[in-house]
This record gives sequence, structure tokens and C-alpha cells, in this order.
Amino acid sequence: MTSHSQDPQAWQRPGYSDDAARPAGASLVDPEDDLPSATYGGDFETTAIPRYDSKTGDQSAFSLVADPEPLPYAQPGGPAPMAPFSAEPAEIERDEFVDDRVKAAGRRGTQDLGLLILRVALGGLMIIHGLQKAFGWWGGPGLDGFNTSLGEMGFKNADILTYAATGGQIAAGVLLVLGLFTPIAAAGALAYLINGVLAAAMAAHEQARLSEVITDGTEYRLIVAAAAAAIILTGPGRYGFDAGRGWARRPFVGSFVALLLGVAGGIAIWVLLNGGNPLG
Repeated sequence: MTSHSQDPQAWQRPGYSDDAARPAGASLVDPEDDLPSATYGGDFETTAIPRYDSKTGDQSAFSLVADPEPLPYAQPGGPAPMAPFSAEPAEIERDEFVDDRVKAAGRRGTQDLGLLILRVALGGLMIIHGLQKAFGWWGGPGLDGFNTSLGEMGFKNADILTYAATGGQIAAGVLLVLGLFTPIAAAGALAYLINGVLAAAMAAHEQARLSEVITDGTEYRLIVAAAAAAIILTGPGRYGFDAGRGWARRPFVGSFVALLLGVAGGIAIWVLLNGGNPLG
């Protein structure tokens, strides 16, 4: 918009001299004409903003939304060359204290050989006595004689107990010799031997010779029962099928559990199938 007045003096600054001729096509402009009108709506009247939910139309304003992320900034000329590197083994200082503990843990000496002898002795003894009961070998009573002796000792269900005790005794002996499932086998042998000790004590009580029970051959049964308990606590050693299992190297909690099961099983069999009091 141009001013209605074309008088140069009306718009001349104070102290301004109009020496130069003004171009013929020039016109004076009123600064107030550049102010926005009362009805001016701002940039929204002149700028079209695309809708973000529009599926058609110009989407150039959002064209970068689906573009992949830019790569990290790289200096011109590419990355700096790396110095040559060669992988070499690093020397680690040895801890003498730890080495001594490891050596002490693996140093068993003749312990495994001693456990093998103990296992074979106990397992072989169980097998021999089981075969005596099963087949009457080596002067054994056989199944019938063992059945009769169980009835005389006061055991109930002697017919079933004869086969269960004979089979269990042979199986426990074989497992002990092989060093397989040693804690379970030794616990079964311990339960059987506890019943043998209680039966001997019961017979001595009935014959009024309880004071002689330690010297009349019952001590033999006590020693064998103690050997079974020792195998449970020490483990079978490395010379057996259990050599790779934990109870062969470092028996602890499982051995105590097996020992308690063997003792509790022997007492439970005696109470349920016999019920006699060997001490009174």
C-alpha cells in the first residue's frame, strides 16, 4: 500500500537534504501500512499444514519419519588406522596357597584301595550268606530252613520275608562289590544286619544269657554292621562305578541321609514284622 500524499517534505527526516533527484517511479511508503490488519489470522491463512492422520495429500513434511536412523558421525577420510596387534598368551601368576589346597584335595593315597577292599569284603560276605539261604550252598539252610528260622525268631509273614531278605541280601552284596549305588546298597545291608543283631539279642534274652551277647559271636554281626555304616559315610572310593558321583568324592549330606534310612529301615522292619523287645 502506498501513501496518498506524494509530498516529499511530509516524509523527510529531520536534517535530511534531498539533493539527489528521486526516481520518477519511486513512491513514499507509510510504515504503518505494513502493520497487520485487525482481521489478519496469522501464518495459518497462508501456510497449509498437512494432517498427521491423513492418508492422502502431501506428506512431504513427514517424509523423514520412516527413514532409517543416520549412521554415526565419521570424520572425513575414514577411521584412523589401528596399530598392528598380535595376540600373545598372558602369563598368570600362580597362587601357591590355592595350588596346595587343590593338591591336598586330590591326594588320597591308598584310601581308595582300602575302600575297595572293605567294599568287596562286605559285599562278598553278603553274597555268600545270601546264596547259602537261596540254594543251601556251603552248608546253608536253603529257603526252607531260612523260612523256619525266621518263624522261630518271631517274624511275621515269614514266607514273603524269606524271599525278600534273601534277594535283598544278594543284591546289596553285588552292588557293594561293583561300587554301584553304594550308599543305597550299604543302607540295605545295614538294615538287614541290624535285624540280625536284634534277633541274636532276642534269642540271648530268652535263654537268659543277655550278658554274654557280646562274646557269643554277636560281636561279629556288630563289626559287619559298623563296616556297612563306615562305607555309607566314607563313600565307595574311586575304584567302582560310582567313581564319578559326588558321594564317591566328597560324601556329606546324602551319606547322613542314607545312614539314617538304613538304621530307621532296620528298626522299622523289626518293629513291624517282629515286635519283640530284646532288652526286657
